[in-house]
Amino acid sequence: MEALLQATGFPFHLAHLEQALELPASILRPGPGRSGKPGPSYKEAVEGFIQQQRQEGDRDGGTSPPGPSTQVGDPAAPRLPAPARTQELLRLFEAVETATAREELLQMLRTHLILQTARTKGYAKVMTAESCTRVAIKLLTNLALGRGAFLAVDTGFVDDRHGDVLVVRPMRDYTAKEIAFYNHFFRVPTVIAPPLRTKRREKPSIHRLIERFLLGLQEDYPATISTVYRTGEKLSPAPAKASSESERCLLCLCALDIDGEEELALEPTLIMEEPEENGCCQDPPAAPAESKAAFIPLLCYGCRLTFKELGPLATLPPYVRAEAQRRIRSAETEQQSLEVPQEDEEPGKS
Repeated sequence: MEALLQATGFPFHLAHLEQALELPASILRPGPGRSGKPGPSYKEAVEGFIQQQRQEGDRDGGTSPPGPSTQVGDPAAPRLPAPARTQELLRLFEAVETATAREELLQMLRTHLILQTARTKGYAKVMTAESCTRVAIKLLTNLALGRGAFLAVDTGFVDDRHGDVLVVRPMRDYTAKEIAFYNHFFRVPTVIAPPLRTKRREKPSIHRLIERFLLGLQEDYPATISTVYRTGEKLSPAPAKASSESERCLLCLCALDIDGEEELALEPTLIMEEPEENGCCQDPPAAPAESKAAFIPLLCYGCRLTFKELGPLATLPPYVRAEAQRRIRSAETEQQSLEVPQEDEEPGKS
């Protein structure tokens, strides 16, 4: 992948998945909103970059476009992560109970890592490469995972939940087959990222199950993908917007969709932690901010189902634990301030 990026001549930044374990807790908080002053358009930015490259080529005495020798990338980034970080990341994925939760964890880490890179480098927009086929698969997958209220932001053209960084999906109008034919005819080099490996060949996760179902249906009914895609176009992003921190999910930053739900519907998302019996040497109970059950009120319905399968609390990414503890303590402080008794009336007054 690095060789292909160097051949384009465009600047790029390398980020290893292990770096997600070093993210700050602020990544789980929306950034400040964008200023009212409009920035340069994408077309103007590209034309400015091309002009800059041509001027540099003229100064060097050549008119050829930048090639592999162009200085690109981030020289400060390590070539390989530390082995200790790699082992910590492996323990994190090994502690996850199901392949579905493992897929969601990988997607969450990648999203947060890309968001942190964009904020560090000063980018206001991030383009992702989901095709129409991938958007249709994600739409049905999120429905099965209990994220129906957030389909518009998870699969729409614009995702503005992060505040200061917009995520746009410009390739969502093209099917995977169209993109594959384009790359073949124009000889565009590509890199295929393999999925998470599993010993189960059939139905390893909800993501793979939905993918095989839609692609199999597409072979007999060619309008399947486009029909699902157009259905998602009619959804509104309003249910995903939150006005305050207490109404925002800890992991996905969408609004908590648990208000007004019946108890029986939310019961599968609860976690009951019982103290282990060790005889006379029983350990003291964990603090409220350090128990896994205390994280549940901070999550939306879909993230609750995934969080239950992420393994012990100690294996979670440090930035998730730090932000959760901050929000729990903040809620406790606010609750205590509301419960302060009012002062008695002054003596002598009737």
